[in-house]
Amino acid sequence: MAEQTASEHSSDLSTGLRKRVASFLRDHDPATTAAVRFLRARFDAGLAWLHFPEGFGGLGLPRGFQSDVDRLFAEAGAPDNRSKVNVIGLGIAAPTILEFGSEAQKRRFLRPLWTGEEIWCQLFSEPGAGSDLAGVTTRAVRDGDGWVVTGQKVWTSSAHNARFAILLARTDATKPKHAGLTYFLCDMSDPGVEVRPLRQITGEAEFNEVSLSDVRIPDDQRLGPEGGGWKIAKATLNNERIFLGEDVARREEGMVGIVAKVWRENPELRTADLYGRLSRLWVDAEVARHARQRLRQKLMSGQPGPEGAAMKLIFADLNQKLSGLEVEMWGEQGLRYSDWTLVRPDHVDMLGRDAGYRYLRAKGNSIEGGTSEILRNIIAERVLGLPPEPRLDELCPRRDS
Repeated sequence: MAEQTASEHSSDLSTGLRKRVASFLRDHDPATTAAVRFLRARFDAGLAWLHFPEGFGGLGLPRGFQSDVDRLFAEAGAPDNRSKVNVIGLGIAAPTILEFGSEAQKRRFLRPLWTGEEIWCQLFSEPGAGSDLAGVTTRAVRDGDGWVVTGQKVWTSSAHNARFAILLARTDATKPKHAGLTYFLCDMSDPGVEVRPLRQITGEAEFNEVSLSDVRIPDDQRLGPEGGGWKIAKATLNNERIFLGEDVARREEGMVGIVAKVWRENPELRTADLYGRLSRLWVDAEVARHARQRLRQKLMSGQPGPEGAAMKLIFADLNQKLSGLEVEMWGEQGLRYSDWTLVRPDHVDMLGRDAGYRYLRAKGNSIEGGTSEILRNIIAERVLGLPPEPRLDELCPRRDS
């Protein structure tokens, strides 16, 4: 018998998955099954994260089938697992726990994370350690069968909604900064955790600062070995790039679609200069969309790499240029800002707000999720193979007196 081709195998898998989803929906009608019960059952059936192992929400299948399964559930009216609120949990914390967590940790945390019963945030950045992540000073001191953590974290998205956090802390100040870090899973409801809003230029407070005052964390909530936090943190950041690269937009989806619509529906706003700039940005958006498709294909084949940094960099640059162009197109109307009330939103809604909000919010795109400056270094060193940037003491050596 001739060997089955890759395309035939993929087709058989796709057909089998459709049948599996159909069977699941017959047994769990979304219209009559409570949302949490439905989501728990979907996780247990392996139809949550298809590429995760069996028993942890998946079937051990290629990631490429996920979008098809999600579409079938959406068409059937299946409940959402708070995916917009739990972005950090679903895209960053879960794959990190899967890779580095113990069996007990994976069984405790992955299911309620995926169902949206427990929201997660990320306690990495600090006032003096943002881009230089290895410079964190939050301390974790061993105390019996647990740890006592003290320090401050900033720019923590969703901390006001979160039940748990992934936390990077220093456990050995005598070692080089990369070697003295340990990774923890922190219960945000524990005594000593204080979350305060950070009001942004938009008026909202989607970010927070988090104070940790003698917070006790059991040792069974340490992820990986003591002193192994830097390796896990790097994997976490790579998971973030993979997550950002998975979703490929359709043509004119996102900011470029909003600006193009303004152009088409308001001929009185058009000028030759604006036309030229919009045309160039539209082409840039298409190039970025196709590049993201290529990155997604690489991710689906199990070959994630630092190229995801380039997509994040391009996304930030395009969003800022397009939002600025939209404000200019509207002229005086673009200066209007509908609401500057202090609110603590569940998620960012760039596309559902007005031009002024989009313009201000886009300024943060080049900071959040890795600054554009750091991402350029990653691209230069890990993608292009350029030598590392010299340190200041190498550029300006001290003279002997």
